[in-house]
Parts: sequence; structure tokens; C-alpha cells
Amino acid sequence: MQKSTFPWRALIRVTTVFAASLALTACASFSQDGGFGSVDQLTQARIGHSPSDQRTAEQSSAAAVRVAELLKLPLSADSAVEVALLGNRGLQADYAALGLAEADRVSAGRLANPSIRFGRLSGHGGVEVDRAVLFNVLGWLTMPWAQAIEQGRFEQAQWQAAADTLAVAAQARKAFFEAVASQQLVGYHAQVMLAAEASNELAQRMVQAGNFNALAQMREQSFHSDARINLARAQHQAVAAREQLIRAIGWAGDPLAIQLPERLPDLPGTPLALKDAVQLALDTRLDVLMAKRSTEVLARALGLGQATRFINVLHLGYQNKSATGESLSRGFEVELELPLFDFGTARTARAEALYMQSVHRTAEMALRARSEVREKSSAYQTAYELARHYRDEVVPLRRRISEENLLRYNGMLASVFDLLADSKDQIAGVVGAVESLRDFWLAETQLQTAMVGGSPTGSSGVGVARAAGASTAAGH
Repeated sequence: MQKSTFPWRALIRVTTVFAASLALTACASFSQDGGFGSVDQLTQARIGHSPSDQRTAEQSSAAAVRVAELLKLPLSADSAVEVALLGNRGLQADYAALGLAEADRVSAGRLANPSIRFGRLSGHGGVEVDRAVLFNVLGWLTMPWAQAIEQGRFEQAQWQAAADTLAVAAQARKAFFEAVASQQLVGYHAQVMLAAEASNELAQRMVQAGNFNALAQMREQSFHSDARINLARAQHQAVAAREQLIRAIGWAGDPLAIQLPERLPDLPGTPLALKDAVQLALDTRLDVLMAKRSTEVLARALGLGQATRFINVLHLGYQNKSATGESLSRGFEVELELPLFDFGTARTARAEALYMQSVHRTAEMALRARSEVREKSSAYQTAYELARHYRDEVVPLRRRISEENLLRYNGMLASVFDLLADSKDQIAGVVGAVESLRDFWLAETQLQTAMVGGSPTGSSGVGVARAAGASTAAGH
């Protein structure tokens, strides 16, 4: 009986040949920063802040120390963004997609592991042994295309991570302005409440003294009731806005540790110059860039699908066979899927349909980007004009009216109720000024996001590229 020894030397020779071929094709390895350097550059160029990729305990600890330093002082819009980029855990979860995309890229640059087949039959005093080692030749031949496709997807993942970062930054800025404005409005509504209480108490005393009619007293009482309701609503809104800010920046500590400034930032002297804002959006908006890149990846995937649509599986390998009483026989083995029922037309048609879908979505996204920038530009200009009107016209006019009423009261030409009514009007004007200033900063944030980040409901097209890859390159 012949000894059934596995041909390790032949296996080593074949493996060496394919390993050398792979080394000549490409050397796929993981990057040192996991692709986060591009995310940092994309983010820095658009908002001036660096994101934080916290993959180790040391990085997380350093981020926590920096957050503690920032929270020692009252927050500003910029520091709120920095805290959010350091502490938002959802953003860190989004960054994990980079690791998934890089793993796919590295995997595409490595030859699939060979498979070994071993069979042994015995009977009637004899033994037959069949051995083979197979390599995925088609995967090796199409490796450059597969690498290019996965590289494109990896770049898309980097852009998506940057887009997620910009979205978190924009949300932090909006939450900051909402929280500060709500806190500021609580103070003004409290002043209205004090005036309403004084007016109501004075009216009741004058009714008791017979110097005031019941209808006028009920009007003061009604105003006092409305003031109480408005103050309660403003207090709840301040709590809700603060909690939204806490969620946006990812703060898990004591809510009272978040210090806010007493008032909103002042209106800038001049509005932003919006010349060429639409073209800037088309050149820098991440969702538009991702859609364009997705279409390019799909085109490359379609080319791979057309090149290999008649051959889906091709394995080549070394084989030998030994049997009792016979000499060892050697040869090779080719495993090929015959296109008898599926000629690859369905797979190619799917890729073509996905490509055209991506083309149309890219065109639609560019149209939406132009429209959104024009809309946000109009909202920004309008909010600026209204806030400036309150600052330069409404509030000074209310102040002059108040000073005139005080002079009339001192000259015994106006009653105390006239002064209280004027105080209500003046505070109402200040409330309107605060709300208009808040609306301006919100509009400014939305405009900046529309020019560099993208629509919060926009589709990046990454999922489309992955679907195409599944229909073209994955089977090869």
C-alpha cells in the first residue's frame, strides 16, 4: 500500500508564485490614522474646528480633560462646538464606519485564501488519495478594479464622517443660541410678571378704596394671569433648550455645570458677503461631492461587471492523485462556472440601472443645493434686517416713549397705570428684539451649513455605491 503523503513542497511552490504575483500587484495595509486625517482636513477647512477620533483610553481621557477646561467658563458658540466634537458619543459611533470601510479596502487588496481539497477512498485492500489546492484566479485578475472601487468607498466614508461632524457642529451652535435666548427671555418675562403683580395689587386696593372701576381692575387681573402663564412657558422652554444643548454637546455630567452667558452675542456690524454663495456650495458641499464620487464609483463598478459578466467563478490549482499499487499522478485543476442559465446580463442591467439612478440623484442634489443656498441666503438677509430694525428703531423708540411718560408722570399728567402699561410695552419690544437676534444667529448657522455641509435630509449616495458593488464586484 502506497503511503498517502500530502505534497507540501508542491503546495509551497504554488503558494509562493501567487504570493509573488500579489506583491507585484499591490500591498494592501491599514493606514496609521485609519483615514481620519482626511476627515480632519475636510472639517477644518469648513468650520475651523478639529474633530476628535477617540479610539484609545488615552485619547478619551485627553478629550475629557479638555471638556472640563472648556466648561469652567461660560460657553460660547465656538466652545459649544468644540465640546460637541469632543464629547458627542453618537459622533464617535459614526467614526467607526471609517474602520469598516478601511477593512473592506484592505480586504479588496489581498488575494483570497487558497482552498485545499483532500479525499481518501479505501476498499478491497486498496487506498486512493486525491489532493488539490485551488486559488481564486479571477479575484486576482480583477483585484485592481476591486481595489479602486473600495478606495472610492473609503473616500466616501471619510466624506460622510466629515459631514456627520459638520451636522453635529451645526446642531451644537443652534442649541447654544436657543438655550441662551430662552434663558434671556425668562428674565424679561419675569420683569413683566413683576409689573403685572404690582399693577394688579394696586388696582385691587384702588377698587377697595372706591377709586377704580371693576372693569379696569379685571383687565389688570387678566394681564397678571397672562403674565404668569407666559413666564411658566418661558421657564419650561429654557429647561428644554438647555437639555437640547446638553444632548447636542454630549455632556453626561451635572447639568448645572453648563454655564451660559447672560445674553446673545451682538449683531455684527455688516452681514456676510454672499457673492458666489451658490457656486461655493457646489464646490464645497460634502453631500454634493459625495454624490459625484458615488457616481464615479458606480461607473467603475459597472465596468468591472461588464468585463467579467460571462465568468463569475474561476479557480485554478495544483492536483495530484495516488492509489495503492500505482505511481503518483500530478496535474492541475480548473473550476469554472458555465454560463448556461445566467449570462450575467441581469447583474449588468442592475449595475447600469443603479448608475443611472446615481446620475439623476446627483443632478437632483446639485439642484437642491443651489435652491437651499438661495433660500437660506434670503432668510439670513431678512433676519439681519429685522434684528437691526429692532436694535436701531424699535428698542430706542420704546425707550424714548418710556422717558416721555416718566416726565408726564412727574408733571402729574399721567397716572401710575400709564407708567405700568408703558413698562409692559417696552419689555414686549425687548422680547421681540431678543427673538429677532436669536433668529438671526440661527439663520446664520443654517446658511453656513447649507454652503459647506449639506441638507440634513440629503442622501450621500454611499448606500447606492455599496449596492452596486454587491451586484458587480462581490461575486468575482
